[in-house]
Amino acid sequence: MNTIVQISLDLTSIPESLETAHLAVRSGVDWLEAGTPLIIAEGMNGVRALRAEFPDVPIVADLKTMDGGWLEVEMMARAGATHVVVMERAHPETVRMVVKAGRDLGVKVMGDNLAAEDKVSAAKRLEDYGCNFVIHHIGYDERRGLTAAGKPCPTPLDQLREVVAAVRVPVQAVGGLSIEQAIRTPEFGAPLVVIGAPLAIDAESFRTASGNLEDILRPICERVHAFRG
Repeated sequence: MNTIVQISLDLTSIPESLETAHLAVRSGVDWLEAGTPLIIAEGMNGVRALRAEFPDVPIVADLKTMDGGWLEVEMMARAGATHVVVMERAHPETVRMVVKAGRDLGVKVMGDNLAAEDKVSAAKRLEDYGCNFVIHHIGYDERRGLTAAGKPCPTPLDQLREVVAAVRVPVQAVGGLSIEQAIRTPEFGAPLVVIGAPLAIDAESFRTASGNLEDILRPICERVHAFRG
């Protein structure tokens, strides 16, 4: 697939999310993500507001679904999401229900391997369940805990080539990447580039990062879109 830039709106209010989304789309961002903080704070209304403002832009609802798969997909599909996220650590039946709901309701499913002991095997399982995409993910709390303990902190790049080689579906790498590392993920075979906390969203306050966000995003989008594998 073509390279894609996705911005993760890990914010807690609809007005700030819409403002940031407008900046992002003007800069060339392809997909908008209603981040988990936004969904917790605003629920379906956050997704619904993004859909009303951006009728033609794909919207990822980062639900991190662990149970109640069908209902969560149905709610987000009704609100206007085109993609939803389910956790590989959920019960297999939950992942299957999310996939079935996605097929029935026309929503793509992104399977997230966060917290899996063997992330490569987890990615394979997500594909076998029928997920359309795999998110290779090192978690926020995991990174902070290891750093605080003075231990080496893994990044998604450590096993990204292995994950990409293990599956046929497109892969996205998330968690603690610098801007330069995020831009380079297509070189590893992962065409979905995510820009979020702390690159565009302050990881501590969950507010839009300081500085001119358009000046940050525009060259990122240009470089990612120019990539030819």
